[in-house]
Amino acid sequence: MSNEEATRENRLREELPDEVHTVPEEAPEAPEGDGDRPAELTGRQRLVKGLWPPRVSRAQLIVAVLLFGLGFGLAVQVASNSDGDSALRGARQEDLVRILDELDDRTQRLEDEKQGLEKQRDELENSSDQAEEARRQTVEKERQLGILAGTVAAEGPGIRITIDDTKGTVEADMLLDAIQELRAAGAEAMQVNGVRIVAGTYLSDAGNAVSVDGNKINAPYRFKVIGKPQDLEPALNIPGGVVQTLEKEQAIVTIERSDKIVVDALRAAKRPDYARSSSR
Repeated sequence: MSNEEATRENRLREELPDEVHTVPEEAPEAPEGDGDRPAELTGRQRLVKGLWPPRVSRAQLIVAVLLFGLGFGLAVQVASNSDGDSALRGARQEDLVRILDELDDRTQRLEDEKQGLEKQRDELENSSDQAEEARRQTVEKERQLGILAGTVAAEGPGIRITIDDTKGTVEADMLLDAIQELRAAGAEAMQVNGVRIVAGTYLSDAGNAVSVDGNKINAPYRFKVIGKPQDLEPALNIPGGVVQTLEKEQAIVTIERSDKIVVDALRAAKRPDYARSSSR
């Protein structure tokens, strides 16, 4: 190369710009699926396809059914408790206090009975003459059972109840409710119109009267009940209880407390036909 040509080439190089701008290449388009191979799914599409439709195994279905049954049972239990509490929710404060006092009294009676049994056990264990002590307790137990069976008379504190059926609307089931409520409140002996009430007593309607163990009695119905008056009377006067039910039927109910009630209507002692003592 001659000096003239070299000089010309150097001059051309000096005239070229320092930076050379290039045109960015276009990003290649995502390949489209052909007829044989589907297009590749995105991450979101794969997630949706994995969740729907749901794939439920047999074990998962059984667990779901059990959980549904458990939830349904809890809902029914809550509903029943709400229905049971609604009766007391509308009661007056003094009625609620009386109900609580009655429950406390029942608890106290059970505790006293427990202490009495423990005392009898200790007496049998510590008595110098255990045979004599056993005989004494046997006689006492026989007397107590006679009172419960109605074969002996009894006296003690309690209440008198008079139910005057002015409209002839009092039925046997209403008197039975009164007997059951009195038993639950701790009644130890009772009679109505001269008929002794025992464990096997049954009542039925007899026209305009009531039959007690086959004995027809007429209004007014007079009860003599031995027990703690402070427990017996409130048990009949609870909201929605015996007294309110009878008064809705236009019956007049009178309750009188007394320090001495005599229950003298007796039952004949019956010898069992088949049962025999198993003690030897």
